[in-house]
Amino acid sequence: MTSHTHATTPDPSARPAQPREPSSSELLSRWLIGRVRSRDTATLAELRRPTLSQRAHIEAGWIDDERREVFEQVAFLFAIYHRGAIQPSWGYGSLGTAARRIGSSLGRGPDDAGATRLMDRILASRKPPLRHLQHTVARLRSCDQQPPSWSQLADDLTRWTDRQARVRYHWAIDFHAPSKTSRTTPTARSTTTKDTPE
Repeated sequence: MTSHTHATTPDPSARPAQPREPSSSELLSRWLIGRVRSRDTATLAELRRPTLSQRAHIEAGWIDDERREVFEQVAFLFAIYHRGAIQPSWGYGSLGTAARRIGSSLGRGPDDAGATRLMDRILASRKPPLRHLQHTVARLRSCDQQPPSWSQLADDLTRWTDRQARVRYHWAIDFHAPSKTSRTTPTARSTTTKDTPE
């Protein structure tokens, strides 16, 4: 039996895919991750100070002048989460997805009363609620859970008041989404119950 393989020749007119430029929020994440990797504890300590006039906050804002305030806030939250950390965390998902991880073995996310109250306060805010976001990041750290994606958090906070972006709505969906690992399956009912005569 003979198999025929046809070698494909590359199309000379096809251009190789150009790497895309990282967004300013991705550059912010890289800069912040670099502070942890290089053990730049002085800058991280400055970022943890709530006074946004510190040199480190200003440096974080240089990445994108139009989003300076948001970048300074995300840098503050990043530094809160990474206090004493040796390994940096890029995080993943939205803040709603991250808040779903808050809790204990008794319940996480919507099954944890504290996490639910926290998300209710965040979602009710008309402007980015830095104090509640700080509490969320601190809770994630204390629960030893991953933070939200820092670049996505910066993007979401930038669009907080954009009605078409609907950031708060998407965070609520992410927080209340059913767990992928615990799907409910119908179980057979027991044939013997308390009310059944023996």
